[in-house]
Amino acid sequence: MDEPLIRTSHLSYSYDAGTDHAIPALHDVSLAVDRGEYLAIVGQNGSGKSTLARCLNGLLTPTEGEVIVAGASTRDGAALLGIRATVGMVFQNPDNQIISTVVEEEVAFGPENLGVPRDELRRRVDDALRNAGLLDQRLRDPHTLSAGQKARLAIAGVLAMRPACLVLDESTAMLDPLARREVLRLLRDLHADGLTVVAITHFMDEITQAQRVLVLDAGHVALEGTPREVLAQADVLEALGLALPPAAVIARGLAVRGANMSVGVVTPEELVAAVVARARAA
Repeated sequence: MDEPLIRTSHLSYSYDAGTDHAIPALHDVSLAVDRGEYLAIVGQNGSGKSTLARCLNGLLTPTEGEVIVAGASTRDGAALLGIRATVGMVFQNPDNQIISTVVEEEVAFGPENLGVPRDELRRRVDDALRNAGLLDQRLRDPHTLSAGQKARLAIAGVLAMRPACLVLDESTAMLDPLARREVLRLLRDLHADGLTVVAITHFMDEITQAQRVLVLDAGHVALEGTPREVLAQADVLEALGLALPPAAVIARGLAVRGANMSVGVVTPEELVAAVVARARAA
């Protein structure tokens, strides 16, 4: 069996570790992310999601335990450049990542600093912009883009460095519903093309497009499984302060009212199909 792309072993992290003001953020988190996997990580504010994201590409070094990326430990300072090239990071606020005044220059910044030859750089920039749906915006000032376009630009800038994995720390949190759908569509397409995706989110409907879900609570792994397996544990999620996606809530409400609706419905498409099937059978 192939070795996971990312593996954490008994990972714990505390801010200000070793001081009287230490703040525990993660405790004994062990997980594996396979190449080509789509993993969603959810949890309430303060559950450790963002801390875990930063540990996965070496921005934070574990207080205890270990993070291994493509065979290299994030504790090894000499390996960090390669680790961060392997695991690209996209943050919540794209304005915090944008440094250039032209869209295509923004996308070129990362690979250019890695010494990518000019012809290859041009190909990478074009490919990243095309994938992000921004090719026609290439000469614009990034700060004139919409919030959704900025989010996709931040993703394009990381894609141009050709990472094996994309970690997104609540990259849809500041977007309107339409812009959020555009980013999610981009992530589906990238995953379909073989990219490993780790998406941290507080939108429970977003986990339905992942292959696996990790639920964090107070720095611990509280639940793990496929989206359907996790969402089937509605009472546990409620106790953790997490709500079911709207489609699942409606389906459960209809089932309670005797509508013969499957409680396994979790997406809008499944809800529509179930309602149509029920109407035809009536």
